[in-house]
Amino acid sequence: MDLVELAFIPSPSRGVLYLGPVPLRGYAFCIIIGVFVAVWLGNKRWVARGGRVGTVADIAVWAVPFGLVGGRLYHVITDYELYFSEGRDWVDAFKVWEGGLGIWGAIALGAVGAWIGCRRRGIPLPAYADAVAPGIAFAQAIGRWGNWFNQELYGRPTDLPWAVKITSSTDGRVPGTYHPTFLYESLWCIGVALLVIWADRRFKLGHGRAFALYVAAYCVGRFWIEYMRVDDAHHILGLRLNNWTAMFVFLLAVVYIVLSARMRPGREEIVEPGASGGGEDDAAETEKKADGAERADKTDESQSESGATSESESNSHEEPGKAGVEEPTGGAPEKEPETESAKKS
Repeated sequence: MDLVELAFIPSPSRGVLYLGPVPLRGYAFCIIIGVFVAVWLGNKRWVARGGRVGTVADIAVWAVPFGLVGGRLYHVITDYELYFSEGRDWVDAFKVWEGGLGIWGAIALGAVGAWIGCRRRGIPLPAYADAVAPGIAFAQAIGRWGNWFNQELYGRPTDLPWAVKITSSTDGRVPGTYHPTFLYESLWCIGVALLVIWADRRFKLGHGRAFALYVAAYCVGRFWIEYMRVDDAHHILGLRLNNWTAMFVFLLAVVYIVLSARMRPGREEIVEPGASGGGEDDAAETEKKADGAERADKTDESQSESGATSESESNSHEEPGKAGVEEPTGGAPEKEPETESAKKS
């Protein structure tokens, strides 16, 4: 047997493990890990921008549930035949753990949840989006491995050494080796995250431009990866629906970057009212405080010297006056000796 035929990525025999009665589903596990990574990295970037610790997590409480609902809605609407056609059970539309989250809906409705959370704390949404953008890309990279657990979202048949071996025959699957498009997208998302981090440090992106860069870069990769997939999808003019969505969203992101750079150049100076600066801002603030304290000390010293000089000058002005009024020491003044005529009289 050819050695190349032995080289492939094996698929898990099942996508769920049980700890007693508690099921641990691989798809859900990957999503949860991705969310934690996104919040952790977003918090570090937010604090470095001058925000408070914990703010990203507080807003994520709004953004994540909205994102899950949005992602599921997009999937169910665009693949409605999987749940509402003849012989299908519409209840399956609620089984998120079985797979099926559309990133477009997740980002769109997740942004609504983030907007609500930001509004409650008086935080600009674009600044928050810039902070969490790389974390979202890393979360997508981790979440795509959930598709591996479910043996879904693979590409055309191939005999490449890194092909994924599909063993399930349910829902129209044909066992064989295919392009691991989930792996391609996972690696692409890692590259997108690193690109955004680099560009943000290099160009000091602000006002939502780091997030827009993430969206644009992701759409480029999603377009060619989507083109390789063989699962059922709606087609418009020969292209899959998600290809058209990727092109449209890409154009929106690029237009936003251009217009935002012209209208609001630079980066926000304050991202969270009442929060002390972090990272470089903390160092600058500390230096300013040190300079202020040094100037205050010099001012006090100068004032002390001035006061001492004034007191000395005042004493020198007062001495002559005191000398004019002071009586000479030694008691009463001596009388002049009486003359002879004065004695006779």
